[in-house]
Amino acid sequence: MGAVAEILSYEEYLALSESAEWLWEYHDGVAVAMTAPSPEHARLISRLVQRLSPSDGRACVALPPGLKVRIEATNRTLLPDVTVVCGSLEHSKVDPNAIVNPITVVEVLSPSTEAFDQGPKFHQYRRIPSLREYVVVAQDRRFVSVYRRAGDLWAFEDIEAGGVLKLEGAQAEVPLDDIYRDAFGVIVP
Repeated sequence: MGAVAEILSYEEYLALSESAEWLWEYHDGVAVAMTAPSPEHARLISRLVQRLSPSDGRACVALPPGLKVRIEATNRTLLPDVTVVCGSLEHSKVDPNAIVNPITVVEVLSPSTEAFDQGPKFHQYRRIPSLREYVVVAQDRRFVSVYRRAGDLWAFEDIEAGGVLKLEGAQAEVPLDDIYRDAFGVIVP
């Protein structure tokens, strides 16, 4: 991730993100370029979008990376790896291409973003009133942590190999081994 040195207004950020080849997050005046994912990272995202997308008529949809999630309370626009929305999309008042109502957000951890994703980024996501679950997925082993809103508090659950990822907000249950299974049916790593 790389940041633009000068402070940008949100309008300047919008112009930058529309004209640039990179995807950019916005952190209260600072534009941060997102780097391309590793093949393993991309594979996990693909499996998650596939497994969290409803096939049974549920009103939820799992959306791939690139969708902007706006956090109006802290003037942030983030780009989750997977965003789940149930019902209709609610767009930001300042950015019609950003939504404000995810029910579940998923981040696949990478060595360069792990500390940020589990600390400051999670702190920002918690400010979204609709968010019920924040999920972080390890790419170096079969391990997922789910943070769930319980009133004003957040509880967490760790899920290891052989376990099942249960997302109440997204109305989904996915065996962890399915997330880590490659296109040829081999479970990795």
